[in-house]
Amino acid sequence: MTGSRVVLAALFISCFSLGAGLQASPLTLKGSLQQGGLLLGTVEAGSSAYYRGQLLPITANGQFLLGLSRDAPSGIELRVVDPAGMQIVQTFAVAKREYRIQRVNGVPSKTVTPAEADLARIRNDSAMVKSARKEITTRVDFLDGFQLPLNGPVTGVYGSQRFYNGVPKSPHYGIDYAAPTGTEVLAPAAGVVRLAHRDLFYSGGTLIVDHGHGLSSSFLHLSDILVAEGTQVRRGQPIAKVGATGRATGPHLDWRMNWHKERVDPQLVLETLPVQ
Repeated sequence: MTGSRVVLAALFISCFSLGAGLQASPLTLKGSLQQGGLLLGTVEAGSSAYYRGQLLPITANGQFLLGLSRDAPSGIELRVVDPAGMQIVQTFAVAKREYRIQRVNGVPSKTVTPAEADLARIRNDSAMVKSARKEITTRVDFLDGFQLPLNGPVTGVYGSQRFYNGVPKSPHYGIDYAAPTGTEVLAPAAGVVRLAHRDLFYSGGTLIVDHGHGLSSSFLHLSDILVAEGTQVRRGQPIAKVGATGRATGPHLDWRMNWHKERVDPQLVLETLPVQ
C-alpha cells in the first residue's frame, strides 16, 4: 500500500466522559495510515489529543501531527478531550508494508565495521543528533507544505533493509536522490536549523531543520552547508550542497524525516502535506 492515501474526513464517532452520557464529536485524519506514514489530524479548537499516553502539540485551529514508525503495529489509538471535557477514544487500522532489500557495495570499510577508537565519536554524534531534535517547538511551518529538496533519480527508498559490503545493517530511513557533487539542496519547507555539522562519522556533512511540532528534516552526506545553526530558512531556499561524505559510495542526498523519535517516510510526508 505504499503511496496510498487514506483520508478520514468528518469522522463522527461516539465519545464519553466520566459521569457523562454519550456524545458525538468529529475527528479528522488526513494522510497515510500505513507504516512510515504521517497524519495531519484536526479536532475542535481547544481540544487536547493524546497518543500512547503523550499529549500532542495542537495548533490554535485544532491541528496536530502523528507519525507512524517503519514497524508501527497494526492498530493505533487516539484519545481526544474536547473543550467541554468530553472524551473520545478511537482505534485506527495501520497497513503493513513490504520493504525492499538493498545491497550496497564499495562502502568505506571503516564505516561498516568501525574500529574501537571510533565508537566514542559515534556515540557523541548520536547524542548530538538526538539533542538537535529534542526541542519541540510550536512552529507551524509544516502547514505551508513540502516540496522536493532536489530533482534527481531515486536510488534508495525508506524502510529498505541495507547490506553494506555484504554485512546486514539497520534499515534505511530516508530517500536517496542521485546528483552531482555541489548540486544545491533546497529547504523542502520552512523551519529553523537545529544542527549544521560538516563531518559526522556515518552521515558526513549533516543538516537538521525543525519544521515545528516535532517534525524535522535531516540532510546527509553533504559536501557543503550554506546555513548556520539557529537560522530560519524558507521553503525553496538553498541550504546545502550534495556530497559523498560519511558512509557513501558516491554523491547523493539522503533526505530523512522524524516526527519526535519516529522515523517517517519523506515521500508520504509530501503526499500528506503538499505545497498548496
